[in-house]
Amino acid sequence: MIAGGDSVGRIAERLKLSPNTVSTYRARILEKTGAHNDVGIAMYPVKHGLMTM
Repeated sequence: MIAGGDSVGRIAERLKLSPNTVSTYRARILEKTGAHNDVGIAMYPVKHGLMTM
């Protein structure tokens, strides 16, 4: 959902999670992928052949 451009609030609403939980998950994704921002998160699966644009 982050790669699709959804906001933290929207993701939290859709998954019935706290926005803080989604923010924590986002931070962990950034750390594990080495991305610096949401654009980097979005590009990660494309670069690794996990998703097409």
